[in-house]
Amino acid sequence: MAKVTIYHNPRCSKSRQTLAILNDEGESVDVVEYLNEPPSASKLDSILKSLDLQPLDVIRAGEKRFKELGLSKKDDRPRKEWIKLMVENPILIERPIVVKNKKAALGRPPENVLDIL
Repeated sequence: MAKVTIYHNPRCSKSRQTLAILNDEGESVDVVEYLNEPPSASKLDSILKSLDLQPLDVIRAGEKRFKELGLSKKDDRPRKEWIKLMVENPILIERPIVVKNKKAALGRPPENVLDIL
C-alpha cells in the first residue's frame, strides 16, 4: 500500500478531521507539519499540478501575513513568485493537502480526500 502524505496543521480542525479520516481508512500516513517543514518550491509546484490548481487557488488570502506582505489576489505575479512566497510564508498555504502516489486532494471538506485513496 502506498503511503499517504498529509500537509497538516494540528491547530486546524479541518486538518485534524482529515487526518482522522485517513487513519479510519487504515492508511499509512506521513504527517508533515508544513508550518515547521514547508515543502520546497518544486514540491509545492508538483503538488499544485497534482491538484490541478494554481497558487492563488490554495493561498490563504484571509491570513494576517497575506495582508502584512501587502499582497492581493489581483497581483499580477508569475506562478513561481507566488509559490516562492508560499514556501517562505507557509501559513499562506491552504490546509490540509493530502498526496497519494501522483494524486492530491485538498481536505476542504475533509471527505474530499476519499477520492484519492
